[in-house]
Parts: sequence; C-alpha cells; structure tokens
Amino acid sequence: MCRNITILRGLKPGATEEEIEAAARQYVRKVSGVQTLSASTSEPFERAVRAVHAATAQLLGSLPERRRTPSTTPPLRRLGERPS
Repeated sequence: MCRNITILRGLKPGATEEEIEAAARQYVRKVSGVQTLSASTSEPFERAVRAVHAATAQLLGSLPERRRTPSTTPPLRRLGERPS
C-alpha cells in the first residue's frame, strides 16, 4: 500500500526518531487521505501519527538485527540530513 515508505529496520546507524516520525506521518496521510490539515482533522491526525510512531519504534526495537542493510535509503538521509 505505501510503496514510498522505506525500510527502517537494519539501517546503519539505526533509524532516528525523525525518520520514524516521517514514516508514521506518511502512513497516516496515505490511509486517511488527509493531505492538508484543518481545524477538524489536525488533532485526530496528529494523535494517529503519535500512535503509529510509538508502535513503529516498539516494533523496530523488538525485532532481531537484519543480516543486510535495506536496499533503499530513507528520504531524510537522501536529503543530506545526518542521522543523530
């Protein structure tokens, strides 16, 4: 469904909070169909982003290490931002 969300498990160095949030935000945007936040969509949208972010961080923290790094680079790394 979300082909543009890159694999975060196995990154070297590991996925940052910003990368996890960006993936969560993209997922929520895709499934909700909300592209621009309004007064009526902002709070539920942001609540969903926080929930997906927390679930993603928990998932990544509980999975075993990957044998290979992902074949794609997360967008924040492609833009030249350095992971912390």
